[in-house]
Amino acid sequence: MSTPTRPRQLDIRLSVALERDLHPHRNAKIEAHLRVEIADTGVPAELPAVELAVIIALDLAEPHRHTVRHALPAALRALPDGISFAVLGSGPEPELCYPVGGEEWAVADTHDKRRAAFTAQALALHRDGPRPAGYAVWMARARALLAARPLSVRHLLLITDGSSGPGDTRLDEELDACAGQFTCDVLAVGSDWAPEPLLTIAEHLHGTAEFVEDGLGNAITAAIRRLRRVHSPELPIEVTPRPTVRQVGLGEKAPRPHRLGGLFQLGEPGHPPRWRFPTYQWESGVRDYLLTLAVDAEADPLETDLQFAMVGIGDQSVPVVARWHRADERKPCVVDPEAGASVRSMKDATAMHLALQTGLRALDPLQREVAERHLGKAARLATRLGVEHVLENIRVFADIIDAEAGLVRLHATVNTNTLGQRILWAGSRSSGPLTEVPARAGSGPRCADCGHRPGREARYCIKCGGQLL
Repeated sequence: MSTPTRPRQLDIRLSVALERDLHPHRNAKIEAHLRVEIADTGVPAELPAVELAVIIALDLAEPHRHTVRHALPAALRALPDGISFAVLGSGPEPELCYPVGGEEWAVADTHDKRRAAFTAQALALHRDGPRPAGYAVWMARARALLAARPLSVRHLLLITDGSSGPGDTRLDEELDACAGQFTCDVLAVGSDWAPEPLLTIAEHLHGTAEFVEDGLGNAITAAIRRLRRVHSPELPIEVTPRPTVRQVGLGEKAPRPHRLGGLFQLGEPGHPPRWRFPTYQWESGVRDYLLTLAVDAEADPLETDLQFAMVGIGDQSVPVVARWHRADERKPCVVDPEAGASVRSMKDATAMHLALQTGLRALDPLQREVAERHLGKAARLATRLGVEHVLENIRVFADIIDAEAGLVRLHATVNTNTLGQRILWAGSRSSGPLTEVPARAGSGPRCADCGHRPGREARYCIKCGGQLL
């Protein structure tokens, strides 16, 4: 995204889990759960403010001036010294409100923060008349500004009431141009914004989308504080597949869903080609990904461990190993049976949030049968996964008659006043708790008859004598 990252200072742990016994065919699909754990051993607690460039963009109409009258000056006064910042307001088009005097960027110090806070009182907001043609205009303006500030972390904080949203036809195109140039968080205020484009922005630009009812100043300060916890602005995940792998896909599922665009790179002489998936804003913690490989398995041997890809991040790499077997043959043992559980948990959690969003969108205009079917599916999966906050979201609009059966009944009167907030919440939250990746070291096969683990090299169960391989 910008300056070189610092993976050597990070303690990175990479693990992979998948159901290893699969059926071969021409378009076989292998799915694996990747987990990346980042520890901050030996890394400063905060990124120096001089390595950050932040745009605070206010896509608001004049009636919302009271929302920012005190919040924005307070947030500007709270900026860390040394951070590069700019403030965009909105007339007919996004315009630079600070710094003033022809400069495009300010570097925060006591003097500049005081001037910025004062200038914010006269911030340009939408009035009656032409509006910017959607969020694409804001993305393009931010991209042009940030291109001239090649710092480690470049970020857009978009505060919107949706007043420039209608008529947006170029958002996807512009987001493709912005990908890898900067990241973006969205703060939605008021009640007239549409959640879908805001979720699209957050997913493409590796940020968050949140509704702010009050406390806007604190939300801005918290977003910037989170940026300072970034240990590595960019850290690519590389997948080197074997030749029989036709396609490679990788999606981030937790802590928040993000779209990852893969870059195919031909290898240097003597090295195989690989896929490179850039990821951004790495803090301490855990991220979970779903890796999908489309494989032509017609010529592969059966009942043999095969390495289908090597996955790497930083200085860590792990193989993706599985085996093919005939569908009509009874397997003497399933290798690592719980290894596929984390993949199923991930897919169930994704399906749960998709069902929740689909059901909520069917409430306005009211499509009762569609809403009840999808909200029922979300309730069933949430019960299976133990995700109580999804059930609480459903109960706002419906009674859960039988969660395990996926049976819900909408309230007689459906209040849609907070529907946009609920959809935004459902689309920007983590896909739910994922099953832990089983430890690979020393795990080995498990006997299908008695469940005992005799060790990685065993061919027969030492407890019941059953054949393992």
